[in-house]
Amino acid sequence: MTGDLSSSAIHALLADGTTVRVRAVEPEDRDQLHRLYAQMSPENLRMRFFAVSPRSAALAADHACTPSGPGHRALAAELQGRIIGLAEYDACDERGSAELAVAVADGQHHRGVGTLLVEHLASAARADGITLFLADALSENAEVLRLFSDLGLRVTRRTDGPETRCTIALDQDDAYLRAVEERGRTADLASMEPLFRPRSVAVVGAGRRPGSVGRAVLRHLRTSGFTGRLFAVNPHAHALLGVPSYPAVAALPFPPDLVVVATPATAVPTVAEEAGEAGVHAMVVLSAGLDPVQAQALLTACRTHGIRLVGPNCLGVANTDPALRMDATFAAGHPRPGTAGIGVQSGGVGIALLEGLARLGIGVSTFASLGDKYDVSGNDMLQWWENDGTTDLALLHLESFGNPRAFSRTARRVTRRMPLLTVDAGRTDAGRRAAASHSAAAATGTLTRQALFIQAGITATRSVGELLEAAALFHAQPLPAGTRVAVVTNAGGAGVLAADACVEAGLVLPALTSDLVGDLLAVLPDGAAVGNPVDVTAAVAEDELGACLDRLTAHRGVDAVVVALVPTAVAAATGDDLVRAVTRGPAARRSPVALVRLEQDASVRLLPAAEGGEIPSYAQPHAAARALAHAARRTAWLARPPGTRRTPEGIDPPRARAVADQWLTGHPDGGWPGPRTCAELLGCYGIPQSPWAWAETEDDAVRAAEHLGGSDGRVVLKAHWPGLVHKSEQHAVRLDLLGEAQVRSAYQDLRTRFEGLMTGVVVQPLAERGTELLAGIVQDQVFGPLIIFGLGGTATEVFADRAARLAPLTDLDVHDLIASPRCAPLLFGASGADPLDLDGLEQLLHRLSGMAENVPQLAEADLNPVLATPGGLTVLDARLRLLPPRPHDPYLRRLR
Repeated sequence: MTGDLSSSAIHALLADGTTVRVRAVEPEDRDQLHRLYAQMSPENLRMRFFAVSPRSAALAADHACTPSGPGHRALAAELQGRIIGLAEYDACDERGSAELAVAVADGQHHRGVGTLLVEHLASAARADGITLFLADALSENAEVLRLFSDLGLRVTRRTDGPETRCTIALDQDDAYLRAVEERGRTADLASMEPLFRPRSVAVVGAGRRPGSVGRAVLRHLRTSGFTGRLFAVNPHAHALLGVPSYPAVAALPFPPDLVVVATPATAVPTVAEEAGEAGVHAMVVLSAGLDPVQAQALLTACRTHGIRLVGPNCLGVANTDPALRMDATFAAGHPRPGTAGIGVQSGGVGIALLEGLARLGIGVSTFASLGDKYDVSGNDMLQWWENDGTTDLALLHLESFGNPRAFSRTARRVTRRMPLLTVDAGRTDAGRRAAASHSAAAATGTLTRQALFIQAGITATRSVGELLEAAALFHAQPLPAGTRVAVVTNAGGAGVLAADACVEAGLVLPALTSDLVGDLLAVLPDGAAVGNPVDVTAAVAEDELGACLDRLTAHRGVDAVVVALVPTAVAAATGDDLVRAVTRGPAARRSPVALVRLEQDASVRLLPAAEGGEIPSYAQPHAAARALAHAARRTAWLARPPGTRRTPEGIDPPRARAVADQWLTGHPDGGWPGPRTCAELLGCYGIPQSPWAWAETEDDAVRAAEHLGGSDGRVVLKAHWPGLVHKSEQHAVRLDLLGEAQVRSAYQDLRTRFEGLMTGVVVQPLAERGTELLAGIVQDQVFGPLIIFGLGGTATEVFADRAARLAPLTDLDVHDLIASPRCAPLLFGASGADPLDLDGLEQLLHRLSGMAENVPQLAEADLNPVLATPGGLTVLDARLRLLPPRPHDPYLRRLR
């Protein structure tokens, strides 16, 4: 079995949140499959086989157990050891099509068993080159016809008498992915109900001594006013903190919805198994230090019994809903009710965020410390917040991503509804090593992670402090319409600091319009300087400053206002409170206002506004500017359409995969193909390449030079041998060769210096002048294909001027890639020069995106340099690395 089920089973959720195991059918399943059909009602047998035929059922069970291969696949859905569903296909004579059959056990209908199996079977079929499923059904079989039509795939029906023939195209387009996401979201939310809305909670490991973690959690649940039933599990006590205690989970009067485990690591697997056998559906494991055997036993118990798991090694979970009031954490205090959702891996970061929000007065809707993240992940939290009806601000701190491509799709949807803030942790090599060690997950490169954040509309900050500063603004103020900021100050020096901070953060301080200048002069004291910054002078009165702010925030030429104030003896003497002038403004100001008070002790505070709402007050101007810049970027992201994927003309993905497979047949460990294979693969995607010829002798090189030499006859010789990566660093390139003598001399020099290595040379015409760029593909181990673009040539590593986006690219992603590097002005025509061939660059990036998506054998592509001119572009040198593909469907529904 290829695809995700090639080596082991996976677990996934049904529509009602039940966990099932999806695996390949084995010969040993014959008896179970016979029972599956034998226990079906006569009516269901008739719907499946078009007749009540025990013999047909027996033959079908036997056939499903035949060995799997590209022409036949059979998958089973297993619930606690019992097969409850079967889906299989058999290849037809017509290439690329296969007959599909689905069976679901009586009593298991309407739970999504058949749909889940077909999703997984379609994924396996795609890996086998199958593009169409064909399925026959009785026309009266509304259930199976609805199953096919609701998949999200293109279905064509043809009715012939009592039967309907369905043709199902297996294209994995956006419509299909949206349908899969919606089914996954429904199932995920159902499975998370016992975790975040439990009607009963049991704490296992609540000790009698005051210092135990379990006792602290039990106390938190009591003092938070948890409205459900609460139990302790401790074999040495009948009651703890006034809560009834039982010796084991199995001894509880009924299975609780949620079990919180705070036992030594050695006891955790046993507790999980007992909880599963008792019928528990959610578990939070606070315990740390599980060894690999204990960890696997914990996860196996949770998967077998359908338990959603938070942790291990975590701080706990909380839901402040007044109807529930559940605080199952051992944080210092209870989070106040509110609308900010928090999800973290690190308990320490979780405590910092809880305390930081508490200082600001921002309440929390749901909190989850995910710890080692064996199961419940950031993706689960996003879906919960999206649908809980309460959360409007999400704070997420993740050190690793289990399924980043699915996370990206979910985040893009969620960030349309609410801000999603995170800390970009692991920006340095040391930080990435620490994250990988801490979370037992693959660390992620900076370019890759930033690409995810940008494409998904996630607000990425560089520290917990910066995250809280941005959260304060998002929580209290409207988003700015753009990046235009007016700075107002009562002290010139403070205004200069604020102006510098805004510009450095990427904001703009525009000149104020004449009408606005006149309005401001009319309300400000004599001597006020009405530029930008607006210096209202130390003599400004409270009413004058308030009137100034009212006019600035109402003007269409100003998107945000930063007010930098310092305390003065003048204001003290007159009784004016300039801070009150800021906070007394209209409750519904058009533009956001951020206050800066250099004497403030806390980095950020939220000050209550007289007419409702709050005003963020910062101790440093750069903190206010950063927060406004984050808000302005969110405005710009929300204003952008989602973008569209483009399929370039003249590409041949099947041919490209065949070329890659053919090369890998002779190189089973993979590697760097030679020039011919590289050129053929690029040709399958219509990527323009400089003319070239392969020469293995000196005479071959001379003949190639005579044939390829341009108008002036000049050529380039590039040495080649398997594994050669950086030709320039190896001095394996000879440029600007004219005439037979120079070509022979260059060839002899290369052959002498690389004797025993060089297998030949590539001969190319000397390229014209132009801008040298880099375009490439990297298959990230965690994130999938990444498209890279930037400045190329020999200086590419020195300047490191490049940007990256995750494939597949939309038209907007391509535009961003071209516009993001520092060299972008050169591309668009700097200093009056003609712009380069931008249409050609866009086409190149779209073609690379398609290549990255469609050729799973392609591990890396490095096109450098790509010579770009106003008249076109050409790839002068290309390196490709091929590896045996590891079939993996990033959008397939499955638990971690």
